[in-house]
Amino acid sequence: MPPLSRRDDALISTFGRLLEVQSRLERRLGAELEARCDLPHAWFEVLVRLGRSEAGRLTMGSLAEQVSLTTGGVTRLVDRMEAVGYVERVPCPTDRRVAYASLTDTGRAKLDEAAPVHAANLRSVFAGFDDEERSTLDALLDRLRAVAGAEPVVGR
Repeated sequence: MPPLSRRDDALISTFGRLLEVQSRLERRLGAELEARCDLPHAWFEVLVRLGRSEAGRLTMGSLAEQVSLTTGGVTRLVDRMEAVGYVERVPCPTDRRVAYASLTDTGRAKLDEAAPVHAANLRSVFAGFDDEERSTLDALLDRLRAVAGAEPVVGR
């Protein structure tokens, strides 16, 4: 059997499976949130991040990082969410260059409506996993997230 080429590296397959699972879950869970709550999944993720943050607000840069968008992408997303009243922009009192995305009462109500729906859907997805397996997955994802936040390694 010939040696594996770099393109056949097992880690390339591992990463491919991770992307495939993410994509499938995004479509499945997103479709359910959209159908039952009239809320796109990306909007839900913004509402969750804001709802969990101190004072219900985050800088646009921090929000972009947490939901894996560019700052321009999160700005456009916040524009749309602001238009329906789920979030509002709040200027930073100490730095005019910084703006916060802040959860409104309407946004909090939408989050309160959607969170149980999303949680039920996630329970269905993870029904075949026991507590120990979910805990292991959480620990592995936390480690992967920490490594992903490090500087990229080039030339390995």
